[in-house]
Parts: sequence; C-alpha cells; structure tokens
Amino acid sequence: MSDARRGRDARGRDARGRGTRGRDAGGRPSQGRGPRRQDPRDVALGVLTEVDEADAYANLLLPARIRQAGLDARDSALATELTYGTLRGLGLYDAVARAAADRHPADLDPRTASAVRMGIHQLLSTRIADHAAVSETIDALRRAGGARASGLVNAVLRRAAGRDRDGWIAQLTGDLPADEALALTTSHPAWIVRALRLALRGHGRGGEGLETSLRAVLEADNAPARVSLAALPGLADREKLVAARPELAAGALSPLGLVLDAGDPRDVPGVREARVRVQDQGSQLIALALAHADGSARPQWLDLCAGPGGKTAILGALAAGREGTVRAIDSSAHRAELVRASTQASRDVVTVQHEDGRTVGAADPGAHSGVLVDVPCTGLGALRRRPEARWRRRPDDLAALAPLQGALLDSAIASCHSGGVIAYSTCSPHWAETAGIVDRVVEAGDVEVLDAAAVLAEVTGRDAESFASAARGEGRYAQLWPDLHDSDAMFLALLRRR
Repeated sequence: MSDARRGRDARGRDARGRGTRGRDAGGRPSQGRGPRRQDPRDVALGVLTEVDEADAYANLLLPARIRQAGLDARDSALATELTYGTLRGLGLYDAVARAAADRHPADLDPRTASAVRMGIHQLLSTRIADHAAVSETIDALRRAGGARASGLVNAVLRRAAGRDRDGWIAQLTGDLPADEALALTTSHPAWIVRALRLALRGHGRGGEGLETSLRAVLEADNAPARVSLAALPGLADREKLVAARPELAAGALSPLGLVLDAGDPRDVPGVREARVRVQDQGSQLIALALAHADGSARPQWLDLCAGPGGKTAILGALAAGREGTVRAIDSSAHRAELVRASTQASRDVVTVQHEDGRTVGAADPGAHSGVLVDVPCTGLGALRRRPEARWRRRPDDLAALAPLQGALLDSAIASCHSGGVIAYSTCSPHWAETAGIVDRVVEAGDVEVLDAAAVLAEVTGRDAESFASAARGEGRYAQLWPDLHDSDAMFLALLRRR
C-alpha cells in the first residue's frame, strides 16, 4: 500500500492532497487560527481555466495567484503540481475523458473542462487517494461557481478511476500507429513528435539511438523544470549567494547559473534589484557566447529582439566591465518596458528602444561589434517551462515565422561591422527555425560560420561535442537539449561578418 493510501504521501500531505498545517488530528481545519487560506485546488483550477479561456501563460499567472492566496510552501507545491502537471498531460487526459464518458473536455466550458483534466491528473499521475482526488476536485469546482456541472465531472472522474495510468495507455494506444501512440503516451501533439525526430537527426543525434533520444527529449519536456537564476557578472557573487542561502546551488551548466530548490525567487538577494535574474541556464549561455566570441575591448553590442531582457541584462553587465555599451531593440512597447526593468542595474550602459528590428540594419549599417538576434519562434525547446505551448502551436506557424526570422537575421548582419560577430538563437530545435534559416545567409557569402560548440565549451568547461550540431565549413552550430543539459533546447549559430 502506498504512503498516500495509508493517509500521507511522501511530500507530507494527507491523502486528500492538502497540507497538514492548520488541521486537527482528523484532517479538519483547526478552529481559532485565523481566516481559512485558499485551497491549492482553487488556485490551480482558476489558473487552468484562464489558460484555456484566455490563452494566459501559466508561468506568468500562477506565481501571482499563489502569492495572492497566501499559500504556504506545501500548498504552493501542490498548486504548482496540479497546474503544470495537468497542462503537460492534457493530451492523454482528454483521451481518457473521452473514452471514460464519451465527452471530450474541449466540448465543455473552460472551467468544467479544467476540473475534469485536473481531476484525471490526480487520479493517474499523483499519489493522492482516488476518493480524495474526486471529492476535492468537485469541491473546488463548486467553490468556483460550477456546481451545476459537478454531477457530470463526478461521473467522468469515477469512470476514469477505473484504470490506472498504464491501463489507460494500454487501452488507448493498442491500435494506434507508432508516432500517434508515442504522442499520446508522452502527451505531445504527433506533429511535434515528428518534428523533434527530424531535429534530432539534423542536429547529430540520429543513428541507432534516435528513438531512444526522442523519447528522452519528450520525457524531459514532462519533467518539472527547476527554477534557474543568473547572478549578473560584476553585480552579484554566485559563490557568496550559495554559501549564504542553503536553498541555492550553483548551476551545473552556466558559470552564472543558480538553481533554487525551494521558495519564492523574489526572496533571493539581488532579485528585486535586478542584479540576480530568473533565467534558464541555456538562455544565459547565448549571451555569454556572443560576449566571448566578440573580444572587443570596448564592445558596442546590439540585442535586436531584446524582450523580456534576460540576455540583455547579461550583456549589459559584461559591457559595463569592458567599458562598452548595449543597444536593446524590441518591436513591442510592453516588452521594451520589461527590458528596461531587467537592465536597471546596468542602465548607464544599456539603451532601450521600441523599434522594428527589421529596419535597424538599413538605418545603422555596420554600427555594432556584436549583434544578438534571438528571434521569435515556436518555443518547442521550452515546453517543460511552458507546457501549454505544445497545444497552441500548429505546423503552419513555422511557415508564418520563417520570413520574420530571416528578415531579422538579415538586419542583424547588416548592422554588424566587418569582423564583428552575430549570434542567431532560438528556443526551438526545429530545423526550419534553426539551420534552415542560417544556411541561407551562409550560402550568400556575407558571413562565415564560427565554431559555436567550441565557444560554448570554453564558456562552460564542458566537452564541445556535447553541444555540437551541424558542421558548416570550418565552423559548427550548437544545440542544447533538456535531457542532456537540463536546459531549454536553445540553438546557437555564431557568424562573423566578412
């Protein structure tokens, strides 16, 4: 019998999936201890409903809702697990709901659909007792104003409880083609499964181990990503922070990286002053690689798609130490404001402008020693942090994004002086957004390809082969992977202007 079935799971919650603080020996709320805190399921259900109804992003909405609800650490962890776990598994959970009750959640209103999905997640993917998963979900739905749908949700969840996760997967995938079965098992759209297979092959992870690598990437997308931060060089001391805060550890990939094991990142010293930034370690490496490849004594750097400003903040801190400057451009006024907030600790060297990056190269040709162009993309490399994105993206998004990506890279090259360095990056490994875009400008002959994998090896102290992607002449592109690097799947090409 599992710990949850005995009455308490391994994370200290009772079998109803609630924190035990503030409850009596029978699990009932204690009397005389102040107002009742909001239940973590209320928070999760509210966020899931907004993600479905208003295309909100959970990673932006959930932290604020947790703070507003005053959840303690245990209940915050439960709300986080219910939200992200439900979004990651949505494809499987919808299939289970349809098989269990012949009702697809997409045919229900967003609040009811979210309750169904959240309940099935608890039944199939957590250690919460079945009866508690059902009853607590129904209670949360009623508190949210969905009492009229409680009977329907109750029926769906009780039927879904008739099999465990493996049993449902076996039933649902028995007659499916291999890719569709893998897509359902790992809860990804089938087109993303196929796209990742092609990306792995193109970036050098093909061969006999291709299918194993594919499953590893898909499973890494479904593993909760730890909170990662960057200690900005010259503005924060990573070693001192680690020594002073037991919940912090040095990141294994980036020399600036920190990993937060528990708690609110806003409580980490330096975060509120923008000297320490929440940022994936792979993203940190992109800025570090450009700065390393451009050895100018007084660099003049351009960040052509700067919002929300994480990479700009690193470039600003590095430029300040080398008597350089950074010009940050974003086509969105809102994102430009985010860049200003992100770079407040280096405001003396960073200039932020609201402008279309496609026009900068023609307006200021050859003005910069190094240019970072982190283009808008499908975000297929960041699905572990934005799990809802896998259900929003469509294959035709690639065709829509490609002209923009190409135009931004052209502008970046034009704005860089002869001998300067251009860093092209995406948070996607998709071939059409990575090598497919860069190869076109390489063939035109205005740039040469540097060895991005070797640069990342120098920055990180790791073997260059662990980053290596397609070879181009004397150089190579670089590709990070969530299963190999514990980072988002960032692509990097370093180009030198002839």
